[in-house]
Amino acid sequence: MQSGEQLSNIYYDPYFEMDAVKILPGEFYVTQQNLLLVTVLGSCVAACIRDKTLGLGGISHFMLPPFEQNDQELIDSSIRYGSHALEVLINELLKQGASRENLEAKVFGGGNVLSAEGSQVIGERNAAFLLGYLEAEKVAVASQSLLGAYPQKVYFFPSSGRVLVKKLKRLNNTTIFDREALYFERLLNIQVAGNIELFG
Repeated sequence: MQSGEQLSNIYYDPYFEMDAVKILPGEFYVTQQNLLLVTVLGSCVAACIRDKTLGLGGISHFMLPPFEQNDQELIDSSIRYGSHALEVLINELLKQGASRENLEAKVFGGGNVLSAEGSQVIGERNAAFLLGYLEAEKVAVASQSLLGAYPQKVYFFPSSGRVLVKKLKRLNNTTIFDREALYFERLLNIQVAGNIELFG
């Protein structure tokens, strides 16, 4: 069983010799099949969460919407958005048979890589939120690779729980930054009056 927002992102990975799913900013994916879940992170963060006994796991790739430090309404809305991104992943895992007490997480991203003004705190904010959320939900963090100066490419094997991380110190193009910049612009357009409006 599997779920996600962009099933067209399934492809064959010749290096690992298996089907893989590319997870873009704002997306999640859950599977119990022998699939490789791949995402690339700059300032965004990703949580790879898995039921240790079932080989059922998923990944959520997200960023908190920006907010001003003194605007409590925007701060609260940003936190609700981040919570929603993780709740969707955990709820889908539980729906497909995972047990909350068997969940473990491996977390990545939150790098200082965007050129936008104030971007130096974006990654730190995302990483702190992610760790705080998982602690509050009593989901153990088995490993982490957060913050730093480089984007990270994450390879998650839900069936075994194995994760490989490649730090991208040399880039051939600006695709990573372009995707995150576009996602960042989308987050800026989220309405925060009352309940925030989540984009599809």
